[in-house]
Amino acid sequence: IILIVGLPQLSETVYTPSLPDIAHDLQTSASMVEYTLTIYLFGFAIGTLFWGKLSDKFGRKPCVIAGLIIFIFGCIGCYFSTNITLLMLSRFIQAFGGSIGSVLGQAICRDAFHGPALGRVYSSIGSALALFPALGPVIGGVIAEHFGWSSIFLFLMVFALIVTILVSIKLPETHHKNNRKKIAIWTVALHLMRNKKVIGFGLIVAGCNGILFSYFAEGSFYLIKILGLSPSEYGFSFTLIATATMMGGILSKKLHAHHSSKVIMNYGLVIITMAALIFSLVAFASHSIVPLPNGLMIAVTIMSQMSMAFGICMSTSNALALALVDYKHAIGTASSLFGFFYYGVISLFTLGMGFLHNGTLLPMPLYFLCIAVFMAIVQRIMIRTS
Repeated sequence: IILIVGLPQLSETVYTPSLPDIAHDLQTSASMVEYTLTIYLFGFAIGTLFWGKLSDKFGRKPCVIAGLIIFIFGCIGCYFSTNITLLMLSRFIQAFGGSIGSVLGQAICRDAFHGPALGRVYSSIGSALALFPALGPVIGGVIAEHFGWSSIFLFLMVFALIVTILVSIKLPETHHKNNRKKIAIWTVALHLMRNKKVIGFGLIVAGCNGILFSYFAEGSFYLIKILGLSPSEYGFSFTLIATATMMGGILSKKLHAHHSSKVIMNYGLVIITMAALIFSLVAFASHSIVPLPNGLMIAVTIMSQMSMAFGICMSTSNALALALVDYKHAIGTASSLFGFFYYGVISLFTLGMGFLHNGTLLPMPLYFLCIAVFMAIVQRIMIRTS
C-alpha cells in the first residue's frame, strides 16, 4: 500500500528542484512551469473519479496494474518533451495513471481495516509516506545536476516498473467478487454533496495539500532563485521537512490512545495556522521594514515548512480516516468521488500560487496563512457544528 500511494507523491516532488531549469530549457515562464503541477493535480482528480468506480466492478488489483502502466507511458512522454505543451500533456497522462495510488490505496485500506485500527493505519502510512515527497527533491536535485532534468522521468519509469512487478506478485485482492455490487455513482455523489461534514473534511484535506503542493511549485523559485540555494541543497532541505512529517504521524498515532481523530485533526490545524502566521510576519518584516539576511530567511522558511508539515500530517491522516466512515457499502466509488473533489480543489490552490508568483518573498507565506485561516473556518462551520 505504501509503495502504491507513495509513487505519485514521489512523482509530484521529484522534479521540483528542476523547475527553474525546465523554464529556461523550454523557453517558458516560471508560472507556466508551476502550472505543470496544477495540470498534474487536475489529471489526478480526473483519474480518481475513474479508478474508484472501475475497481468496485473489477477489483482493486487489476486497476492498480492498469494505472501503473499508464503512469509509465506518461513518464516516457515527459522524458521526450521538447516544449511546455507536450510536458503538460504527459504530466496529465502520468497523473491519470498515478491517481490509483490515492483512490485505490485508500480503498484497499478501508477494505482491510476498520474502526480505530483504520485511524492508526492512516497515521502509520502518513508517517511512512513522508519519505516519498522528501526523497523526491533529494533524488531529483542530484539527477538534474548530473544527468539533466529529463532523466528524472526515466528514474520514475524504472521505479514504476518495479512497483508493477511487486504488485503483480505480492498484492492480494481485497475487494472480492461476492462483495462487488452495482453502485449508482450519481446516487453516491448526491449523498456526498449533501453531507456537510464530508465536504468539510474534503476541504481540510485539500487545504493541507494545497499548502504542500504550492510549496513544491513555488519553493524552488523562492529558495533557489531568490535566496540562492543550489538545486541539490534545496532537495536535501526536504529531509528536514520529511522528518517533521514523520514526527507528526508518530505523535498522531500515539494520541489515538487518549484522543479522537477529530481532536487530533484540530491540533494539527492549530499548528499549521501558528506556523503560517509566524512565517508571514517574518516575510512581511523582511519585505517592508528591514531586509533580513538570506541565510536567516532560508532558516525561517524551512523551519516554518517543517512546522506546517508536522501539523499537516496530523490533520490529513485523521480527516481522511473520518471522512467516509458511513460509506463502507460503496467505498471505491465514494473514495473516487471524494478524491476527485479534494484533488480538484488542490489544483485550484496551486493555480492560485502560480497567479500570485511575482519573484518576491511575500506571496507564498501570506497565501499559506490565508489557506490556514480558511481551514479553521471550515472546521468551525462544517465539522464542529455538524
